[in-house]
Amino acid sequence: MSDLKTVTVDELAMLDSRGEIDLVDVRTPLEFREVRALFAENVPLDSLDPAELMSHRDPTKTLYVICKSGTRGAKACQKLVDAGYTNVVNVDGGTMAWDAAGYPVVRGKKGVSLERQVRIVAGTIVLISGVLAITVSPYFAVIAAIMGAGLAGAGILDSCLMGMMLAKMPWNQLKNDQSCCGS
Repeated sequence: MSDLKTVTVDELAMLDSRGEIDLVDVRTPLEFREVRALFAENVPLDSLDPAELMSHRDPTKTLYVICKSGTRGAKACQKLVDAGYTNVVNVDGGTMAWDAAGYPVVRGKKGVSLERQVRIVAGTIVLISGVLAITVSPYFAVIAAIMGAGLAGAGILDSCLMGMMLAKMPWNQLKNDQSCCGS
């Protein structure tokens, strides 16, 4: 990744106090519904289309990108920079830092986080394959080893295929008639 511009949540709050800023939240709709900065718009990273996103924005105005902690925001900024946009800034620390600093948020219905879903699925697969390796055939241990390798790879690469797949599951989608932040 090239050197991306970043801003702290304190700097963002100061900029917001001077006038309206353009803030895009690239988390999943479920995460966005749970808690978000008051003035954020949800554009999930997996569906981020730089041309579409920038088509209805003032190109002279800085676009701020936020996620949960800053990692997906950096990926979104890089995607926009790679598409030719230079006036994009990642919010360091993301929504977690914004909320922890006491800045205005909208809280909605809680859901099961993607991180937690990944732990549940991975743990269940390892547990079942371990039991099957003991009771049926030692070859089932290969499944646990593959899962371990996948989790290690996700940690090293900072990208989780299982998390991306789970994000697309129906229970992680909001129906069109649901408000992003309704109760």
